Amino acid sequence: MRTRISASEVFDELHDRLELRWLTGQRGGERLLERSEQLTRRPSLAGYLNVIHPNKIQIIGAAELAWLDTLDARMRWEKLEQIMGFAPMALVITQNQTCPTDLRSACEESNTPLWVSPKRGYELLNLLQYHLALSLAPRVTLHGVFMEIYSIGVLITGESGAGKSELALELISRGHRLVADDAPEFTQIAPDVLDGTCPEMLQDMLEVRGLGVMNIRQMFGDTAVKKNKYLRLIVHLMRVGDVSSAAMSRLTGETAEPRRVLDLDVPEFHLPVAPGRNLAVLTEAAVRLHILRVKGSDPAAAFLARHATLLTMGQT
Repeated sequence: MRTRISASEVFDELHDRLELRWLTGQRGGERLLERSEQLTRRPSLAGYLNVIHPNKIQIIGAAELAWLDTLDARMRWEKLEQIMGFAPMALVITQNQTCPTDLRSACEESNTPLWVSPKRGYELLNLLQYHLALSLAPRVTLHGVFMEIYSIGVLITGESGAGKSELALELISRGHRLVADDAPEFTQIAPDVLDGTCPEMLQDMLEVRGLGVMNIRQMFGDTAVKKNKYLRLIVHLMRVGDVSSAAMSRLTGETAEPRRVLDLDVPEFHLPVAPGRNLAVLTEAAVRLHILRVKGSDPAAAFLARHATLLTMGQT
């Protein structure tokens, strides 16, 4: 799990997209941004030049350069020293504007990375904020097969040998898509969004007992795999003996308590595994049922309400 990122890493990862050039302060490339700073620091990770609540990456646009020009020589140098004293990860000048000599000298003396980009300020702000937040977002690896079924991100879990990979293979043959097998990674990119991806080493691969490792993209085509998907549902495969025999479960199904993944509760279905049961059809039905419930329609609740109405009418 990534807990920190350096100025050099940010530059390398966004160099092409933001067309960044490194003017000076290369020795400050090891300056780090820790994940904890997102929680403890009042300022944002990136923002326009701010000497009251300094951002970790300070964006210097035309307005900021114009403000510096309004200061007399003494006040201007004091403000530059103050900015360098905050030890920002980097300063970025927008729209390929000419860097003032004193600003460049201050960055060089303090080993503060100074970059310049042809992008406008709002473009830099949006991309830097998104990239930093995503890079340091909470992340967890879960055991199972992550798939897209009816446009819903579904994690199939269960004990070893429960048939997760076989079920995934049948679902793929029915037109659904594989995201990751065995060790999907989930990142909380928003308060209510878990984005699931596949580790690079496992990309496009599915391991099935008796067949070994298969490349799904090569076997079924590009449409059989997907790079990422939001996690919306968990389907857990269980042995028949582990399933509740209560009468009510026959009506409501084996719906477990939501599973906590990072800071989110994800709905979970339990599917009994037994000879003769078509798990692919049952999984598709579970996804369709979940979609109905999200839309506010619960067949089990509707049936119970209908039953209660008939009992009431029979007593009158």
